[in-house]
Amino acid sequence: MKTCAPPDPNPVKPREALPAGACDAHCHVFGPADRFPYAPDRSYTPPDAPFERLRALHDWLGLSRAVIVQASCHGSDNTAMLDAIARSEGRYLGVAIVDGSETDEQLADLHAGGVRAVRFNFVQHLGGAPDLEVFDKTIERLGPLGWHVVLHLDAEDILTYSDRINRIKVPFVIDHMGRVQAAKGLDQKPFQSLLELMRNPLAWVKVCGGERVSVGKRPFTDAIPFASRLIEAAPDRVLWGTDWPHPNISKDMPNDGELVNLMLDFCPDPALRHKLLVENPQRLYGFPPVA
Repeated sequence: MKTCAPPDPNPVKPREALPAGACDAHCHVFGPADRFPYAPDRSYTPPDAPFERLRALHDWLGLSRAVIVQASCHGSDNTAMLDAIARSEGRYLGVAIVDGSETDEQLADLHAGGVRAVRFNFVQHLGGAPDLEVFDKTIERLGPLGWHVVLHLDAEDILTYSDRINRIKVPFVIDHMGRVQAAKGLDQKPFQSLLELMRNPLAWVKVCGGERVSVGKRPFTDAIPFASRLIEAAPDRVLWGTDWPHPNISKDMPNDGELVNLMLDFCPDPALRHKLLVENPQRLYGFPPVA
């Protein structure tokens, strides 16, 4: 069973304070395994990254809200995520993984617990594409809940599944800039296809995961042009997150404070940054207005 390196335990303090209501729109909680066991069929085993450490990180970075994304190592058992949301005193909402067997009542319970979307993994190292019949049927059930769907894709999947993605009738979010590879440049077909996809008014994208887009060397500045272009293409439909605790990083482990600084570099305009960190996640996830 593959294991993951732990996150950097010493994040630097970001060089600028973030606006009130700033949201980490992509982070995870893992375990603790003795309370929230990992899925038997998982493709990797992470080090425990519990709620308490996530909350402390957000306090240090100046992030007052977050969206916890269910990761494949916990499968469709969303208990650890729901527990973290319940303990967050309104700071956190969530994105679940479902297997298609859920009743309407179970989906309603997830909504009551703070879930606002479902996520589907297509990436090869996490098992490849999901059952597409389950995918289509699940998406049909999201509209009445006011939910959206999050798509975790490999870069080439943007081309392979573009027709199916464009048929989605609810808002959809592309994780990690579509995992395009910075080394292949801005003109690579997957990135150009992603930019084209952003013309769809239902399309959103997370300009995070710079360490996954980059060739893998801190501080991952080769990801900046990709994030900047996506913000320019759809400033009202971009999100940002830390991706803490950074599962399956095989090169340089990011420092989360440096990732905030990287975001400040690719989104230097305060008005655009307010959209990225506050207004956009508030609108998509339904956080209450900032007091």
